[in-house]
Amino acid sequence: MLSRAQIAKRPVLLIEDNPEDYEATVRSLRRCGVANPLCRCEDGDAALDFLHRRGRYLDAAEAPTPGFILLDLNLPGTDGWTVLADIKRDPRLRTIPVVVFTTSSDHRDIESCYQVGANSYIQKPLDLDGFARAIARLKDYWFDTVLLPNPEMTRS
Repeated sequence: MLSRAQIAKRPVLLIEDNPEDYEATVRSLRRCGVANPLCRCEDGDAALDFLHRRGRYLDAAEAPTPGFILLDLNLPGTDGWTVLADIKRDPRLRTIPVVVFTTSSDHRDIESCYQVGANSYIQKPLDLDGFARAIARLKDYWFDTVLLPNPEMTRS
């Protein structure tokens, strides 16, 4: 289990291709007090390389094990469903909380994400105030309330 101080040091991996959504997420996280380092992957292929330390992410300093992943589903290349399934299949990664943060409210998307192992599913609000409130609620729960495992304990 991670202490609150350890949680604050774990990087957050944002897997988001849309620059406006990425910027709104970063601003909202910072505004509500999340000081964790933020890493970004703009597509599913880069996310998988980051998580498995392949390609340009061979160096652990360039690809630290995230303590939390915020995942968009509609990504170029490898989609978010495939990224989620890969994370939850891998014993070294599966304990990292993955919150799907996407525009889709399709019940099939929601169902399939939970079946694969998503820890939470949040529909992105379309307005900036709603977006900021959703991120603040996410922060309150995932960073201030729950107890999280230490992903380094299962990483080889």
